[in-house]
Amino acid sequence: MSDLHEALRDDVRVLGESLGRTMETHLGSPFLARVEHIRKLAKSARLAEDASQEQLRQALNDLNEDEVLPMARAFTQFLNLANIAEEHHRVRRHFETGGDEDADLLDQLLAELTASGQSPEAILDCVQNLSIDLVLTAHPTEVNRRTLIQKYDAIADTLKQRDRGESVQSRLDQLISQIWHTNEIRQNRPTPVEEAKWGFAVIENSLWSAMPRFLRLVDKRLQADLGAGLPLTCCPVHFSSWMGGDRDGNPNVTAAVTSEVLLLARWMAADLYARDVDQLRAELSMHAANAELRHLTDSHPEPYRELLGRVRSRLLETRNGIEAYLKGNPADPERWISDLDELREPLLVCHRSLIESGMSCIASGALEDLLRRIACFGLTLVRVDVRQNADRHAEVFDALTEFYQLGRYSDWDEPRKQAFLLQELQSRRPLLPHKWQPGENVMEVINTCRVIAANPEYSLGSYVISMASQPSDVLAVNLLLQEVGVEHNMRVVPLFETLDDLDNAPDCIGALLAVDWYRNYIDGHQEVMIGYSDSSKDAGQLAAAWGQYRAQEALTELCNREGIRLTLFHGRGGTVGRGGGPSHTAILAQPPGSVGGSLRVTEQGEMIRFKFGIPEIAVRNLTLYTAAVLKATLTPGPAPEPAWRTLMDSMAGCGMKIYRSLVREEPQFVPYFRALTPEQELAKLPLGSRPAKRKADGGVESLRAIPWIFAWTQTRLMLPAWLGSGAALKMAVADEQLPLLHEMYRDWPFFQSWIDMLEMVLAKSDINISAYYEQRLVSPELQALGSSLRLRLEQAVEQVKQIKQEPRLLEGNSVIRQSIDVRNPYIDPLHVLQAELLFRDRNQPDQRLEQALMVTMAGISAGMRNTG
Repeated sequence: MSDLHEALRDDVRVLGESLGRTMETHLGSPFLARVEHIRKLAKSARLAEDASQEQLRQALNDLNEDEVLPMARAFTQFLNLANIAEEHHRVRRHFETGGDEDADLLDQLLAELTASGQSPEAILDCVQNLSIDLVLTAHPTEVNRRTLIQKYDAIADTLKQRDRGESVQSRLDQLISQIWHTNEIRQNRPTPVEEAKWGFAVIENSLWSAMPRFLRLVDKRLQADLGAGLPLTCCPVHFSSWMGGDRDGNPNVTAAVTSEVLLLARWMAADLYARDVDQLRAELSMHAANAELRHLTDSHPEPYRELLGRVRSRLLETRNGIEAYLKGNPADPERWISDLDELREPLLVCHRSLIESGMSCIASGALEDLLRRIACFGLTLVRVDVRQNADRHAEVFDALTEFYQLGRYSDWDEPRKQAFLLQELQSRRPLLPHKWQPGENVMEVINTCRVIAANPEYSLGSYVISMASQPSDVLAVNLLLQEVGVEHNMRVVPLFETLDDLDNAPDCIGALLAVDWYRNYIDGHQEVMIGYSDSSKDAGQLAAAWGQYRAQEALTELCNREGIRLTLFHGRGGTVGRGGGPSHTAILAQPPGSVGGSLRVTEQGEMIRFKFGIPEIAVRNLTLYTAAVLKATLTPGPAPEPAWRTLMDSMAGCGMKIYRSLVREEPQFVPYFRALTPEQELAKLPLGSRPAKRKADGGVESLRAIPWIFAWTQTRLMLPAWLGSGAALKMAVADEQLPLLHEMYRDWPFFQSWIDMLEMVLAKSDINISAYYEQRLVSPELQALGSSLRLRLEQAVEQVKQIKQEPRLLEGNSVIRQSIDVRNPYIDPLHVLQAELLFRDRNQPDQRLEQALMVTMAGISAGMRNTG
């Protein structure tokens, strides 16, 4: 292992030296010397050398307007290069162990399940019926431009060549020079269609290769350990997408955009399959075939090529037809492949023929890989979810009821709304007037429903209703879909986001299940989405986490009682403040029985690239997901003891009171937040297609959860992830509950996961850096609030150390500890520089300063390994 760590250090050194040569060539030796001087000062300052800390700040504050941008870029690019080296190191470890980590994980789990009394048949049945849906969302917290990501990938490939002993220095120098001469920051926000194409690119460049490897691994371990494998038509993991379908607060996602993205997904799938079939035709040149294949090909001398040629023609006809349609040319969608069996059955015929003709080893090659891809990606790569806010649906019914002179729908109470909606759902006459001309917003909602009606069921996922709170929110969407002619019973999924809505979720779903029409509609399967970001922003991370747990527990109990299969859709973000953290740990921490073989979870922005952007790492994460869902389904963890539940109720109440008293009620909080953090400047950073706020003139309450977290992360105060938690834990300790907290941490996966996530984010926080932002940017009358917040942060650190019984944070996780320690000397100059740039830009705006400021945001995000 020490040799492997040495290899990582060597990669970082080589990349850093190459970056240094690039800077020296284009900026001169004196500038490179200043960069190196600042780096050394930052390193010394981390060793508690106060003089170095002051010298570091002075050196950065002395930079003139022409120097700040290259200095920001120098440290930002080093952090990006360090990330590349670290990701390459993870791949190298995978190869050094021969991929045994993934196989060992599955073997160990299968042994545990067998030892717990599960029969091989029960385990196999569970694996074959797993439904894990990873939902790719834009929300892009992905700061890096796609063109830079491609260059970073090329560097990773070059490091692989270096591991093989090839001479690669000149290539590394070329790539790093290309990066240096490319703007880090997009000039314009990406469009929703561009976001969707980025998601498709991750599938094409990594997951297309990773999925067959992953499924082969599962098949092989099942055969070895249980005596039977994974059928070629079975895949426990699928992918959906919000890119191009999530219109909640994003005016750029229109019905036309969703329609285009749905077609692009089908086009991309046909194109990728056509390439695979081309490769397969080149390989399957043999003539020996069984009677089934001979019959289908009229004794053609190369029967496999003959049959595959027909498949290829149909794929090309589909791809070219969609392309023509997208360009506005005449095309007949009826001629496109619309039945998965039309694609899969000829391949299964070839597979059976090869096996029966004694060529099993050929059958198990590229042909099985293609069949495994079809099992995962279907005809569309991803199923696109549609998401819209409940208020937008109410607007439609306001317009309708006012048109029919029935009053205003939004003014009605809940029973009247439900009665109206159910009456219309069961009516034989249409509801939408023939010559009705409502406003643009109303028409957009209806047109989106018409897009759903115009596309095949297999290309669509769920219709998610954000800020849902009542049964009428769901029934309203059911009615709209019915009115425009949607023929399949699309999953209509309420998203419970605030703490009150989470607490009310079981009553809401219970009321829906009591409605005969609705019960018939869902056909025994209910999906519910749990919101992590907004519940945390609403009530604080501790109260939100406990509220989410209680809601899932109650929903699971309700659906079990009603004989309904429940799928919980977890709207997690990349950060702890948005429900993030290691996915397998989070799954095993769910309430017992709540997983039940099915899981939907969002994967967003940069986390998509971190988890799935490299095939070897993607296989690892797919394995972790599958193992965790299988384990949580067959051997769920313990339910909380009554004493644990009582203490959690008490702590959550305390944490929420502290959080809300500061964020909502403290009059100085909002001015302090806006002065300390780059929240307002963040709107200039073209991260994604969505505006930073739901309402342009709104306050903190209208700020999206992502920029809310992003802003605090940039200053290293990390407030949303811990505010209220430290005080709650301190209260419990003061109440002599420390032994109980130790017991909860040892025996309760939920509490253990929560404490470990809190520890990680506290380890990434930094009181000195936050204090420097305050010193430079916050007026004296607001600084007392900052002092109190930092004191609360210190208290949180002390409480976590007590519960974990460790002298410092991350004592038991040297990998993350080292990762943070290595990056700090490179992030610190960016923090100091950002504070200085914020001061200058707020007092005397300058376009050069704005560009440098955005680069510091990107650099700090790269160093922290998350943006929000």
